Amino acid sequence: MFPAEVKQMAAQCRHYAMCKIDFLGTGLCASGEERHYVSYFPQGRMDIYDALSKSLIPLTQGLVDIADSCDLCGICDRQCHFVTGMRPLQVMKALKEYVQNQLSEGKEVQRIESDPMLESLREIVGPQWATNDPAILVTYANDPFPLADMRMPRFVVLPRTTGEVVAIVRFALSHGIPYVVRGNGGSVFGFVFSDGLVMDMHRMKGIEIDPENWTALVEPGVTSFELQQEAVKHGFRVNTAEPAATVCGNIICTGLFSTWSNAYGVNADTFVDMEFVGHQGEVFRLSERTAPNVFCFENKTLSPPGICTQALVRLHPMTDDEEGLIVPFSDFAEAVAFAQDLGRRRIGLAVGVLGGHYLSTFMSPAADLDERIRHSLSDVLGIKYVVFVVGDRFARDAVKSMRETVIDSVLFRMLMLGLPRLAEREWVDLVSGMESDQPPYEILLGEEMRPVLDAVLRPSPEGAAEAVDEDLRDFYTHLYRRPEMTDMLWLNMFRIVSSRMSRHKHMFAFLVYVPMDRVEVIQNICSGLKRIADKYAISNDYGFLTPLDLGKRGILEYDYYIDHWDKAEGEKIRKAMLEVEPFLDGLIATTKGVKWLKYIFAQGCARKEAFLYI
Repeated sequence: MFPAEVKQMAAQCRHYAMCKIDFLGTGLCASGEERHYVSYFPQGRMDIYDALSKSLIPLTQGLVDIADSCDLCGICDRQCHFVTGMRPLQVMKALKEYVQNQLSEGKEVQRIESDPMLESLREIVGPQWATNDPAILVTYANDPFPLADMRMPRFVVLPRTTGEVVAIVRFALSHGIPYVVRGNGGSVFGFVFSDGLVMDMHRMKGIEIDPENWTALVEPGVTSFELQQEAVKHGFRVNTAEPAATVCGNIICTGLFSTWSNAYGVNADTFVDMEFVGHQGEVFRLSERTAPNVFCFENKTLSPPGICTQALVRLHPMTDDEEGLIVPFSDFAEAVAFAQDLGRRRIGLAVGVLGGHYLSTFMSPAADLDERIRHSLSDVLGIKYVVFVVGDRFARDAVKSMRETVIDSVLFRMLMLGLPRLAEREWVDLVSGMESDQPPYEILLGEEMRPVLDAVLRPSPEGAAEAVDEDLRDFYTHLYRRPEMTDMLWLNMFRIVSSRMSRHKHMFAFLVYVPMDRVEVIQNICSGLKRIADKYAISNDYGFLTPLDLGKRGILEYDYYIDHWDKAEGEKIRKAMLEVEPFLDGLIATTKGVKWLKYIFAQGCARKEAFLYI
């Protein structure tokens, strides 16, 4: 009844909610756009099929409606393959078949009775926006975080206005019902479960751009991708998190950060004002004198100040001469020093030190090619790390004057469209036949070698598409014909391909603020986290490092990768965390400028000076 291959795929959903944004221009799941509950999006259907295979939910009218509403359009297959390499359409088909078989066999559809509390919630938000159907509840009950148990909520509610949020909070308080808030209906940290009420903010999608003040007013259901799209129409960009992450949720939880933080800052730097519904149902703005002081920082885990219902975020102007550059390095310390120097000299907007894993995953449309390309880049070309830079023509000229070998937009497009051949024997032989004291990349990526590279790689959209399944090649060919899909600037600004970092397994990221001028501290953190991961046979790798505050500080990411559906993997990460926490806490206690994001979580509105300089 539940084929093993399909069950396995359903259990592997990463919950990154990329199927809830139109990041490839393919359109969205029609039923999800209409009904808004996670259950009606591909992510929700994956969870539902997984729950059915474990006999966790009955056949209900909600389940029948969810299965019927899927038209098997295949959008989810293209979206999910681009990010994770998975093909979830087979799960969508299996779910429809399961429900149809149950009905054809005469199985009774269980009636889920309403109750006075549910009816009161429906009076607040409307009849269709509050539910207690298990087929919907289960998609808000679990996530890939392996150390959190499933918790089925009693109700799921989708408010549309601040007034409705106020009414829900006051209702929950008056009836003693615990509640949590979900931004995009997705979660990966295990923090937003409740056996009471879940508020999904997906219907609150308002965006108002104020080009005169360089600000945007956004509601809590707005994702980074959606805001960036709207900002670009007006000649601006935003410093945003992952594309499917909500802007308000990220400000509150971790503070917005990215490679653009080099110029645009983090935490309180990224917004002007915010509106909250407090814990007693009161509404306040941070600009009010009587508002709680969320700009301060306490070195402990805290709860959010309330539910954010609006954020006034900063917009940043763009120029028409911006370009992405990649500067290769064979040595980590040298790459860090270069990135810090760029920060100190105020060169570039986005700056990040990336590892080989990040770069190969960023470029590769398929997981197996990713592994081969990483070998070609690291072992054949000698590129162990790169410094990624976005800047205008003045920054571009400066970077090229500082380093002899720079991958510009033309060369990057050539490499990306010729990627499958970069791992072939012909390429390896070309490099192996060169004898020099220089790293191979310094020779092969020079301006004079471009005709040779063009002849060997034969870059084309069709060539890049050779890496994917045959039935997807036409789609990828059309995709790679679009200039933005090989444009470092666009890809980084919208952070489309960075979501691929969890392609082979769910990513468990450790984010640490570090002093950029003490590379030995950064290397100690990386080696310590690697030692612990290796001890428990956990896949791990360096992620990225972005300078802040003119190169004085930086934010470091180091990643653990686990099969979140595997209990044995969950036990590994549990044991590892018992060592990671004291290791990082010890560094915080002894080293100025080191701060683990664990303590900044829910304090994302704080001024960065409050936790980096005190």
